[in-house]
Amino acid sequence: MDRYARSVAERSRRIPEATVARLPVYLRALVEESDAKATTISSERLAELAGVNAAKVRKDLSYLGSYGTRGVGYDVEYLMFQMSRELGLTHDWPVIIVGAGNLGHALANYGGFRDRGFPVAALLDADPSKVGGRIQGIDVRAVDDLDDLVAELGSVIGVIATPAVAAQEVADRMASAGITSILNFAPAVVTVPDGVSLRKVDLAVELQILSFYQQQRDGGPDDEAGNPDAPATPTDPAAPAVG
Repeated sequence: MDRYARSVAERSRRIPEATVARLPVYLRALVEESDAKATTISSERLAELAGVNAAKVRKDLSYLGSYGTRGVGYDVEYLMFQMSRELGLTHDWPVIIVGAGNLGHALANYGGFRDRGFPVAALLDADPSKVGGRIQGIDVRAVDDLDDLVAELGSVIGVIATPAVAAQEVADRMASAGITSILNFAPAVVTVPDGVSLRKVDLAVELQILSFYQQQRDGGPDDEAGNPDAPATPTDPAAPAVG
């Protein structure tokens, strides 16, 4: 391993997970600033765009070896390069989607993945009636082709877009095929072996969180005192038994 590669590896190992999660938010803000022809940006401005405080921005950027210039701020283009490099965005990562139903179809049709360096390389499905079809110019192949595809493409990112009942089996097959980065869109909790990174996108959970904040704005939760029609709670003696 050369000196540069060793430096990147050592730096990546010490970047906290919470900082890694914020880097894409910073990068999106920087892209917007660059599009607006900004050449420099202060930590205060980046913090405002990212929804965090300036001290946190400066701490996060220090992990990249970037400290800015007092009275000037950070060079937007160079900071974008640093973040893109740390996030592995200096080259494309092929994406394999398992599940060619409505969700998989929508993901394959989303051009933003390719624009950001994540081209959809393959769509797989277990339903023989879907295999052989084409979505956005991509042939739908059988799940049994997964091993061959990974061997052909090399490092890929797997996306689970199946019904919940099939999610764990698909995760197992992806891990067995050598996929070490998986994004799960299925509404199910899945487990993966050590050495496999798993991220989950649960739209229902996000809606429930929004529901909480919406309820707070509308005056807080209903209860028996404020809403005589509210259902009895399990701790209420009048609540029906569950069994």
